[in-house]
Amino acid sequence: MRFTMAVFALQAVGLGMFSFSTLAQEPLKVSSFSTVLTEIAEQVGGAKVQVSSHVAPGVDPHEYEPKPGVLKVASSADVVLLSAKHLEGFVGKLQQVVGPNVHMLAVGDRIPSLLIKTEAGTLERVDDPHWWHSVENMQKAVRIVRDEFSKLRPESRSYYEANAQKYGKELGELKEWALGKVAELPRDRRKLVTSHEAFQYFAKEYGFTIYSVEGLTPSDQPSSRKVAELLSIIRAQKVKAVFSQDSANPKVLKQITAETGAILGPSLWADGLGTGDAGTYSGMFRHNVNAIVGGLK
Repeated sequence: MRFTMAVFALQAVGLGMFSFSTLAQEPLKVSSFSTVLTEIAEQVGGAKVQVSSHVAPGVDPHEYEPKPGVLKVASSADVVLLSAKHLEGFVGKLQQVVGPNVHMLAVGDRIPSLLIKTEAGTLERVDDPHWWHSVENMQKAVRIVRDEFSKLRPESRSYYEANAQKYGKELGELKEWALGKVAELPRDRRKLVTSHEAFQYFAKEYGFTIYSVEGLTPSDQPSSRKVAELLSIIRAQKVKAVFSQDSANPKVLKQITAETGAILGPSLWADGLGTGDAGTYSGMFRHNVNAIVGGLK
């Protein structure tokens, strides 16, 4: 009898250990609402994560609204990744659906913000949400995601750390390349006129002055006064090129080029990863840097 009970106890312990081991080996379920964060999650998590990406490349995240099927997937995730800094307008709805058991990580909220300017030229208390246009910010985001994954799956901490270091090194090399490329452009030509306010973090990191036609989102249409001011600035500072963006209507920029003689440069990827060669963070960033430097030279 004692022998039978001992065997039963060992079997129960073994079953418990098996269940724990099986649970530990299950991939971390990640629900991502950012093309940039999808790449970070895949790079850091590797084979130990299952990433569901909900925002397609080229889709304007300012206007994106998750459908019921997407909300269902998010509610079954272990962690939801958001760009935040108020980029996603659906966060309140998402929080209600997913409930308290799903970790919601607003990565951008843990990165220092830059503020946008009003037409009057004063600083509003509105965060610029396009933090990923700084490679240094991307490196911070990698560490933030690494720490969150490690908290949820502590047994895989060393795995996430190794992947984060590898990806962080690649980002460091990208930043060095960008610094070298931008150095080809004289500082007095680093005047960047774009469709909407999306490149402040890039400007700070690489020494550009930014002038935007629209506001924080492509739907913020400029007043005639703002367009007139931009025309004066472009003429006075002899800006060589102005740039449209992936999700913006370049109509006003075409008017500006017609009246100033500046060329319309290649379209920039402003609101996330692009398509084709711009489908990775490195590809997107290289495309933008090459387009800006080439157009302004």
